[in-house]
Amino acid sequence: MDSVTQITLGAAVGEVILGRQVGRKAMLWGAICGLLPDLDLLVPLGDVVKEFTYHRGPSHSLFLLAALTPPFVWLILRLYRHMVQYRLRWYALVFLAFSTHVLLDCFTVYGTQIFWPLTTPPVMWSTIFIIDPTYSIPLFVGVLAALILGRRSSWGHALNTACLILSTAYLLWSAGAKLYIEDVAQKSLQRQNITYRKVLTVPSPFNTVLWRILVMDDDKYYEGFYSLFDPTRNIKFTQHPSDPQLLKGIEKHWPVRRLQWFTHGFYSVQRLLDDIVITDLRMGMEPSYVFRFKIGKVGNPHAIPTDSQRVYSERQWGQLHWVWQRIWTPEPAMSHLRNARTYIHPTYSW
Repeated sequence: MDSVTQITLGAAVGEVILGRQVGRKAMLWGAICGLLPDLDLLVPLGDVVKEFTYHRGPSHSLFLLAALTPPFVWLILRLYRHMVQYRLRWYALVFLAFSTHVLLDCFTVYGTQIFWPLTTPPVMWSTIFIIDPTYSIPLFVGVLAALILGRRSSWGHALNTACLILSTAYLLWSAGAKLYIEDVAQKSLQRQNITYRKVLTVPSPFNTVLWRILVMDDDKYYEGFYSLFDPTRNIKFTQHPSDPQLLKGIEKHWPVRRLQWFTHGFYSVQRLLDDIVITDLRMGMEPSYVFRFKIGKVGNPHAIPTDSQRVYSERQWGQLHWVWQRIWTPEPAMSHLRNARTYIHPTYSW
């Protein structure tokens, strides 16, 4: 999730655990611990694929965060020696603020390496978009209530707790919605006799009503959308090409293997002039995707590995308008969308 929501979640957790005992210091340290895992974004790694795939890596490991909890509690109690009687509650606050951050990230599709240093693929439950106001707003309201009402009554603490429960219930709702969408997708694929290797369902931006269904086959993939308001349980899929044969000769190139692992196989391979580009199909929608990487050049007879470069697509702001229409209408017009211009920065553009 976005860092502002993570800070708010940490503050809400801190208030629940220690707000009555130590006041606003509980929210302050909850917010700090809620932000800390995302500071890995500030670490330069000198390679675009590394920066993409190591985000939500070691800093989001439950093992590492559990090891960091005692030093953080020691630091807090050095600053507030008079609060030593609440040592166990401080342990609970710090670890829960850490762990709720990484577990919330697991609900998105990006992927969170909560078991690092184990080499298991990143966890991506994919039930909520990276920014979802329906989840975040209750948290903001609860924390604001606790700040404004102060310690003179229990109303602020109670409202914060209620809003935290409400936002958690929304996460459960998103998981239930995903299970329903997956059932609709599987049956729709069967009716249309579409063969495939794997399927991924992803909520569309800012909501859990409209879902994008990504279907992978060996040399192609399908994209479809389904809204909980659709009158029928049928999904219209659009086929798109992928050319994994372009990777012949660079199969062991580190960026290739890393992206294959990080995306769980939900990627496409395309030729862009003489460049070979891998696109993470999980984030974005046709024809515009957030994460695309040049990882090689076309050669004779096989591809040639190159340094990784980020490939940018022109932003399709009209897609957000289309998403809003698609929630309510089975087949809204797509005339306002256009093919995205693509460029590799800083070498050239077209």
